[in-house]
Amino acid sequence: MLDRLDEVKTQVQAALDGAMAGLPEGELTDAMRYACIGGKRIRAFLVMESARLFGLRDRESLPVAAAVEALHAYSLVHDDLPSMDDDDLRRGLPTVHVRWSEATAILAGDALQSLAFGLLTDAQIGAPEIRLALVSGFSEAVGGRGMVWGQALDIAAETAVEPLDLMAIKRLQQAKTGALIQFSATAGAVMAGQDTGPLAEYARNLGLAFQIHDDVLDVTGNEADTGKRTGKDGAANKATFVSLLGLEGARDKARTLVRNAETALEPYGEGAGNLRQLARFVIERDA
Repeated sequence: MLDRLDEVKTQVQAALDGAMAGLPEGELTDAMRYACIGGKRIRAFLVMESARLFGLRDRESLPVAAAVEALHAYSLVHDDLPSMDDDDLRRGLPTVHVRWSEATAILAGDALQSLAFGLLTDAQIGAPEIRLALVSGFSEAVGGRGMVWGQALDIAAETAVEPLDLMAIKRLQQAKTGALIQFSATAGAVMAGQDTGPLAEYARNLGLAFQIHDDVLDVTGNEADTGKRTGKDGAANKATFVSLLGLEGARDKARTLVRNAETALEPYGEGAGNLRQLARFVIERDA
């Protein structure tokens, strides 16, 4: 699975570099390229592996995978801003607003979001109605009922009188982190015009396990491995899966979710081996 993940990383980076090759040279484009350096590319992996389940080739799914990663890069640039999560380190590098300026970071994020939709509409997959379904699903996942809404909930929670309970944190994370993961994992089924149900169930469990492990890493990880600041949640008295379930309780919950994710893949048999391994990887990673 790790070899395949590296293969996806290489293909996606080349696609992103190619998509930005024709942009005007200058600070904005430099910041866009910088924001796309590194990363695990788990969302791109989900796109391309889900597509493989239905016999689609990498060259067919790559534009969708690159679109997802451009959108994810935008979200990180904006999340790191002083008015949002106020982070100065991302993927082991100074965040974009630290490296350049807050204005450049905002504009770079805006441009990456536009680039993402451009890549998606350029994808040559199936009939027009399939491409329309991809764009519609993408918009839903990353907008005011998905990722952006989740970020708004996260910001609101920082000044809430009462800390979030477990159900509220789950709802927040299913939007902020889970919505784009779910789009990515179901993209292959959408491209093939097939039922998205099993992959959606896989993604719901995977996304939550991923976030729980992020909360664990904020307590147990170190900045050299994670590439970002740790211990911020505890310092801010922020309600997390770890603060509500305890460290071992959170780990147990993540393991249960991974088992559920693997069960959801049973209709695909051995062809889903890499997706099963990815589910285990998300709670074993150190970054």
